Amino acid sequence: MLKGLLLGIIATLLVLGVGGYLYLKFDPLPVAVADKPLPFESQIVHVPLGARIHKEAPEAAPFDISEDVFEGGAMTYKQQCAACHGLPGQDSSFGEYMYPHAPQLWKKHKNNSVVGVSDDPAGETFWKIDNGIRLTGMPAYNKVLTPIQEWQVALLLANADKPLPEPVTNILKPQPAE
Repeated sequence: MLKGLLLGIIATLLVLGVGGYLYLKFDPLPVAVADKPLPFESQIVHVPLGARIHKEAPEAAPFDISEDVFEGGAMTYKQQCAACHGLPGQDSSFGEYMYPHAPQLWKKHKNNSVVGVSDDPAGETFWKIDNGIRLTGMPAYNKVLTPIQEWQVALLLANADKPLPEPVTNILKPQPAE
């Protein structure tokens, strides 16, 4: 009886393994950006992401906000982030075609007055910049930027819904097309 049970378990695992392989090999799974997502795909990513950020995101920046902080954040943002997330008054030319799309961080949300991620704690944005987000195209910048640069961008974006000093808005102005 035990032998039959073990053979049944082995046969079941073998059938599931072969069936899973054939499904992956021959069924057109949604692997292209334009494909409809799998059921529960966004929940599979967002639930553990939120839990990890809640556990690991720093509470506060190691320095206060100032015009210099915003200027540094604006320069870094323009060089490293604007290609995907756009600038004030200029959407990214390809961010909306990513899956999931890269949000425009200088626009108000459709259903409220929140601009970009200005409703998120700066520590959460810092964590996302530092670590990246798997399966989204958001890279980890912890080997590209210094923690100071990451905090400057996080603090800038946390204040995207407020008027920024003129030198900062000048840095963030889109360049005229040539």
